[in-house]
Amino acid sequence: MKIGIGCDHSACGHKDAILEHLKEQGYDVTDFGTQEGVRVDYPAIAKTVAEKVADKTLDFGILICGTGIGMSMAANKVKGIRCAMLSDTYSARMTRDHNDANMMSLGARVIGIELAKDVVDTFLKTECPHTPRHEVRIKMIADMEK
Repeated sequence: MKIGIGCDHSACGHKDAILEHLKEQGYDVTDFGTQEGVRVDYPAIAKTVAEKVADKTLDFGILICGTGIGMSMAANKVKGIRCAMLSDTYSARMTRDHNDANMMSLGARVIGIELAKDVVDTFLKTECPHTPRHEVRIKMIADMEK
């Protein structure tokens, strides 16, 4: 499984901890930055990771900013992306199970690193069953894209 991870300057600690956590589990993870002390505009990071997920270079994307909101909003502008802003494991499981989300965002100022790792693990380990009722809804979302 290929995963991309990116953050803005407010979330480098979370990104680095999650990156290491995923590598320890054997995931193929690409770090799209930023690095400690480098200020960036979060939409640029979100766009880069989202485009790699949309073109299937990556299987999933993880974005982290102060709240997770800006990153998710920016990523969802890319055609083919379904990015959920998450702060708990139940939502992580449901967004994969019901919405087949291919990206997630986290807020470094909202949840601690250990909970963030649990949310990431839940998201990545939950498979979408592709039931007919959920497929209809996922298609409806895709049909809304310009």
